[in-house]
Amino acid sequence: MKRLSGLFFVRPLGLTAALCVAMPGAVNAEGPNTSTVRVATGLSSPLFATAAPDDPSRLFIVERGSGGNANIRILDLTTQTMHSEPFLTVPGLITGNERGLLGMTFHPDYADNGLFYINATFSGGTQGITRIREYSVAGDPLTSNIADATSARDLLSIDQPFSNHNGGWIGFNPAIEPGQPQYLYIATGDGGGSNDPLNTGQRLDTLHGKLLRVDVNSDDFPDDASRNYAIPSDNPFVGETGLDEIWAYGLRNPWRNSFDRMTGDLWIADVGQNAREEINFQPHDSPGGENYGWRLREGTIETPTGGVGGPPPPGAIDPIYEYTHGTGPFQGQSVTGGYLYRGPVTELQGLYIFADFISDNIWALDPSDLADPQVVRINDWLTPDVGQIQNISSFGEDAVGNLYIVSLNGHVFMIVPEPGSIVLLAGAGLLLVRRKCRA
Repeated sequence: MKRLSGLFFVRPLGLTAALCVAMPGAVNAEGPNTSTVRVATGLSSPLFATAAPDDPSRLFIVERGSGGNANIRILDLTTQTMHSEPFLTVPGLITGNERGLLGMTFHPDYADNGLFYINATFSGGTQGITRIREYSVAGDPLTSNIADATSARDLLSIDQPFSNHNGGWIGFNPAIEPGQPQYLYIATGDGGGSNDPLNTGQRLDTLHGKLLRVDVNSDDFPDDASRNYAIPSDNPFVGETGLDEIWAYGLRNPWRNSFDRMTGDLWIADVGQNAREEINFQPHDSPGGENYGWRLREGTIETPTGGVGGPPPPGAIDPIYEYTHGTGPFQGQSVTGGYLYRGPVTELQGLYIFADFISDNIWALDPSDLADPQVVRINDWLTPDVGQIQNISSFGEDAVGNLYIVSLNGHVFMIVPEPGSIVLLAGAGLLLVRRKCRA
């Protein structure tokens, strides 16, 4: 048993020297005096939550959409109230199955330029078209609650051959060092269908099943209205065989990645087929080019279905953590990636918080030994003041590092350092808003 920051971790059964496969077993953990507070409800299939840089007072919540339209809503964190008018309504979408408005991120210089980006599945193509689209806010970026819908500009488009595995996450790497470039990373699914029938995960001539990296501040394709970005010169396949936009490959359906805001390390949660769910790790100083193994590998094993499994590709990167399908406390069927916690709960500091969409298990992973990470189930630490935390579609961070849990059922919960409290680390000090716990 390992103790870290006041928490007791028990290594699940089924470990090997180089990886951790969580199998059913009891967890004996001493948790912090923490809980969750429901800060928003009544949303329409929320899929993500995020904040603009230097804006600690608002949380932007992405709704998947229905009937071809989807909204981005604003939660005022100082009053815990939802703005009645959407920040942006996106029309022309396909919102069935795993499609719709799937992701959002703000330009690192949003406070000055007012630019932000979405990842959404639009009508057209074979089974929809993923578009990475740029918008600008209407008015002062730090005070305006309305985007300029007429400012839409497509950066990149990907035809979808099936109705699932669209990926959806987009985000900029943090500038850990002065002058460090900040590029837009785009997580794409393998295009859908069981067992990656087009083998896109291992192919370098397609943008499916990849992590892409592009520069939104320049344009290498001025004569192509559909490609409004530049290729970073140090992308791994520049001058090599493979599309220049590719940063990493071998992914099935990466569902919620995140950068550690303090270190710049990248965490990638990749949804499995029928056997394993996985967490991949990319250090901040990676040169890119990682191959995470799909479709030959599902986690650390040969893909057991479809006749597509095989030995690891040369140089393939194993997940740092994987778990099997099932109903136990360390099992599930569809991973939801989270964040390295940097909020006000001292005992959670530096732990990677993630979950499973089907089993509703929530876990904390200790990254101090990535060759043998310790994991604990933390549902009992996060009892909400009202409602239940189910169908976790995403986690989200606000501008100062508070962590939120997004439920597809229409709710958003905030992890707080003591039952019934809401903490916003804003401005010059700590604002503590206490709210009475409700049954």
